[in-house]
Amino acid sequence: MVADLYGGWADAAGTRQWRQDTLVNVFSVGKGMTATCTAQLIGQRRLDADAPVARYWPEFGAAGKAGITVRQLLSHQAGLPALRGRMPAGSQFDWAAMTAALAAEQPWWPPGSAHGYHVNTFGFLAGELIRRATGRSIGALLREEVAQPLGADIHIGLPSGEHQRVAEFLWAGEWADGPVIADLHDDRLMRHHAYANPPGLSGFGVVNTPAWRAGEIPSANAHATAAGVARLYAALAGGGAIGGVRVVDAGALAAATAEQVYGEDLVLQRPSRFGLGFQLAHPERRFGPGMRAFGHFGAGGSVGFCDPDAGIAFGYVTSQMGPRWQNPRNRALIDAVYASI
Repeated sequence: MVADLYGGWADAAGTRQWRQDTLVNVFSVGKGMTATCTAQLIGQRRLDADAPVARYWPEFGAAGKAGITVRQLLSHQAGLPALRGRMPAGSQFDWAAMTAALAAEQPWWPPGSAHGYHVNTFGFLAGELIRRATGRSIGALLREEVAQPLGADIHIGLPSGEHQRVAEFLWAGEWADGPVIADLHDDRLMRHHAYANPPGLSGFGVVNTPAWRAGEIPSANAHATAAGVARLYAALAGGGAIGGVRVVDAGALAAATAEQVYGEDLVLQRPSRFGLGFQLAHPERRFGPGMRAFGHFGAGGSVGFCDPDAGIAFGYVTSQMGPRWQNPRNRALIDAVYASI
């Protein structure tokens, strides 16, 4: 640890100071945690990146998905960024309902022909793959095989005894995509439902509730401290190990951070570049100056990444909504880190 900065308020009323151990919802930063878990399993040969997902999750083979590989699923090529049919409010807390709906869903595009950011479905898809391969939930695997060995304060599914450490997330205004719109078709429906089906899938309206904090919604509800995020990426910057603790095989990590897709993203409608779950640096979206950096941004500007060439691991968390990656707060801090070396 070189620098550990924290400050501000942990609640909207300004009555609780932000402390060193304050947790906060870090949204899609959790996808990097999930990608670490899948890389670990691939390194242990408990998952095969080129095997069909249906080998581990037979029901997934329905609706033309029998040929989708683990590699395609983890690199946002599976064509499952959203569910077409409206799901009841609160369905994001029902793991069986969400994964059954995804198993039955027809892809929005021919799998492997393009990629599109699986904004909220990624966590359910990868998490169910993990559950089928190991018999453990993503939250349990992350806790037992990654967080505890590293001493990293990161969680997917936060125990109730830890809720008092969580900062209130300030999400002002209305959901950006507006109310439910019944007559959207095709691509517009796909993009709308990626964020808002079921209602509250992205956290809007429920992010500060006990149910949200305790649930396992891997793409959106990871909770962490900045130091916890940085600790995870310190291990990844070292090829999967730090301080004598190895959480990912070095070869499996190298494969997970190799480019799988790069180009126009059918959901984000801008270029994106992914490995096996990790966001990779590219000219339109850098972490720092190094092009081998990898990690994941989250809503509000939270981010975790590492730059193996520079020997840097970085975590930033916030309780305020704002831009994910063109964010003046995380950008200024990242620039300051690189300016100091």
